[in-house]
Amino acid sequence: MPEHTYRVLVRGRFTDLDDAGRARLLAAADRHSVLTNGFSEEGALSYDRSLDFFSFRVQLRAEARDDDREVCAEGLRRAARAVESYGVDFRDMKASATDVDLIKVRRR
Repeated sequence: MPEHTYRVLVRGRFTDLDDAGRARLLAAADRHSVLTNGFSEEGALSYDRSLDFFSFRVQLRAEARDDDREVCAEGLRRAARAVESYGVDFRDMKASATDVDLIKVRRR
């Protein structure tokens, strides 16, 4: 099967933030702006200073399939590692994937 490029968007919520976790996230908040972090192969964690919701965007290559469960699962794993690297917990993570090789571009 051919490989396709998938863009995976993971959304979740921070939970049970203590003062130390909140301080670590706030110290890095300017680097994690939704406006400056797009899809990348490394993945990009984005959140605002309210420290409620976060998103994680990653671009993955995988075999083309009828469903996107495997790439969503990989996106969830990477998002969990990114959030856990700040020593904080999360909940309610959900992932959606778009196969960019199937997107049709209309030209005028």
